[in-house]
Amino acid sequence: MSSLAFEFGFKDLIDILLVAIILYETYRLLRNSGVVNLFWGILAFIVVWFLVSFVFQLELTSALFDRVISVGAIALIVIFQEEIRMFFNRLGARFSSWKIFRTNNHKEDAQSNQQMTEVIRACRHFSSTKTGALIVLSKESHLTEIIETGERLDAVISARLIENIFFKNTPLHDGAMVIEKGKVVAAACILPVSKNPSIPKHMGLRHRAAVGLTEKTDATCIVVSEETGNISVAENGSIRKVEENELFLILHAAPTP
Repeated sequence: MSSLAFEFGFKDLIDILLVAIILYETYRLLRNSGVVNLFWGILAFIVVWFLVSFVFQLELTSALFDRVISVGAIALIVIFQEEIRMFFNRLGARFSSWKIFRTNNHKEDAQSNQQMTEVIRACRHFSSTKTGALIVLSKESHLTEIIETGERLDAVISARLIENIFFKNTPLHDGAMVIEKGKVVAAACILPVSKNPSIPKHMGLRHRAAVGLTEKTDATCIVVSEETGNISVAENGSIRKVEENELFLILHAAPTP
């Protein structure tokens, strides 16, 4: 025991922490995509392979496991290509948000506050009239593919404009509106629908589309239910109902780039 304790050093601790972080982030991604049971199955397989190869040293079984892993690694890349893409997309978005030099521009802050106030006013109106709405707030992830599915606007953010976009039976009401760089850049956009089975069944297509986009990007989505008038916010692959005062805090915590 003393020799083992002596051989365990700082590098080993860092190694264990890195593996733990990778496993945790992988679990989070797979949990949001609804295939968490597959993650536990793969983890159990790795544990059994480690015991067979390094603890019990069963040569024949170990050779079989090695062959399965060599082929299975390629299969896993094919199976989890969407999750792998999502992981690196979030990693890149998080890295690009680290800014060494930050400047506080009070004029830009005031403008952002006004823009978010306009969004909240529109959401308040939608909630009271039970008008369905789906608003996407872009952050670091590029939403070019999403924007191209809709109609380009590049308009100034205002409550009246947002209300007109989602007014029932208007050409642009059926789809998502995207806000990016302080502008309403597009409307009637098509979002990827989440297949996560943990989403409550009472939530409709708008809610699932909001979750689907936040599974793949770092965007924040606001959804107003046309059945109940409830306001929900989707972030990081999960969605929850919020009140108006909470919505204000969320919008200011997630400013558009």
